[in-house]
Amino acid sequence: QINKRGESVDEKIQKLDAELARYKEQIKKTRPGPAQEAVKARAMRVLKQKRMYEGQRDMLYNQTFNLDQVAFAAEGIKDAQQTMSALKSANKELKGMMKTVKIQDIDSLQDEMMDLMDVSSEIQETLGRSYNVPDDIDEDELLGELDALEADMGFETEAGVPSYLQTESDPDAAELNLPAAPAGHGVRPNAQAEDELGLPTVPRASLRG
Repeated sequence: QINKRGESVDEKIQKLDAELARYKEQIKKTRPGPAQEAVKARAMRVLKQKRMYEGQRDMLYNQTFNLDQVAFAAEGIKDAQQTMSALKSANKELKGMMKTVKIQDIDSLQDEMMDLMDVSSEIQETLGRSYNVPDDIDEDELLGELDALEADMGFETEAGVPSYLQTESDPDAAELNLPAAPAGHGVRPNAQAEDELGLPTVPRASLRG
């Protein structure tokens, strides 16, 4: 209702502005005298009406602004009520849920899970253990053997030939120590000749008779 009244007042002000513009043109065209004074008097009357309507319009706008502020405050209160209702419902629901969840149970569950993980790690370590490996192995001794092996490998690499393929530097070792032939087994001086089959050959003179 107030907005409609404000629109009506705005229309009246626009009409008065048009009328004032017409009077200004008349004042410019008329010469100074009674006629011009009469036009000025009508223009002053219209201007007063315009000022009155402008005051009414401002008052209506202020009322509209106040109503808008009240409506905004009312909407804010409604929103606050809805928020409070939602918070109360959520608080009640959370309290009901917290009754079923205890921090002691959570701590116990965490401890149990840690124990299970430790047992699982021990099982995996046991299954991955190598067989036939003595437990009393001296790590320092193993490290010493590893260093010696690396030194040997470095020496063989520098020599160019592996140690097991290198020749002895001692000249006596280069000679072959073959066993001597046994005595008494030399070639017989009067040994009879044998044929291809290993049989004794017969002289040709004996075959002539």
